[in-house]
Amino acid sequence: MKFSIVTISYNQAEFLERAILSVVDQDYGEIEYIVVDPGSTDGSREIIERYRDRIAKIIYDPDQGPADGLNKGFDFATGEVYGFLNSDDTLLPGAIRKVAEFFMLHTDIGLVSGHTYITDKDDNVLRKSYSEKFSLRRYAYGASVLMQASTFFRAGEFKKAGGFNVANRTNWDGELFLDMWLNGTRFYVLDEFLSCYRLQVESITASMKLDENIKKYREYVFKKNHGSGSTIL
Repeated sequence: MKFSIVTISYNQAEFLERAILSVVDQDYGEIEYIVVDPGSTDGSREIIERYRDRIAKIIYDPDQGPADGLNKGFDFATGEVYGFLNSDDTLLPGAIRKVAEFFMLHTDIGLVSGHTYITDKDDNVLRKSYSEKFSLRRYAYGASVLMQASTFFRAGEFKKAGGFNVANRTNWDGELFLDMWLNGTRFYVLDEFLSCYRLQVESITASMKLDENIKKYREYVFKKNHGSGSTIL
């Protein structure tokens, strides 16, 4: 079972190498790694080039934001299962192998999400964060969360959902998971820690900005769900 992992990076040289190594050093042979950098000027591209022989595809084209960059990356993906990792996050050793073993045994499941460790800029663990069972009602109220870096899905489910919404600049991953659910993808929460999410100055700032748009996004979720012909129960 081949995995395609996409990392989008923009001026994250301080953390990028750790993200790359966490993917290319996995104890699983069938990984196609794709890195997207739309224009970093902080030395990130020099780091990427250092690992060119271990990266299947490097994309340096400009894009319209993270969602567009991820779509560009997955346009080149040839794996059976997809995942995406931010350039300041990391996969834990053995993560891909554990997910592959689950998918091979459970062919009816289209998306698997595990848990994550919240770490600081120096990789010290601050706390644990858990993926939760998904439902439309819980998600609409912000009570159903999937840890993005610990979430993997079959390629066909991604394509059926239409990929990422490029217009979504605040919660493109959450909307993708919602679209998959509305399209009938079966979700499963794997009781394993698969990744580390790094809490650092830029991520804190981004979270504060996202908070300003939470209400609008929740309203959007309700409208989108009702528009699909189903009802949040």
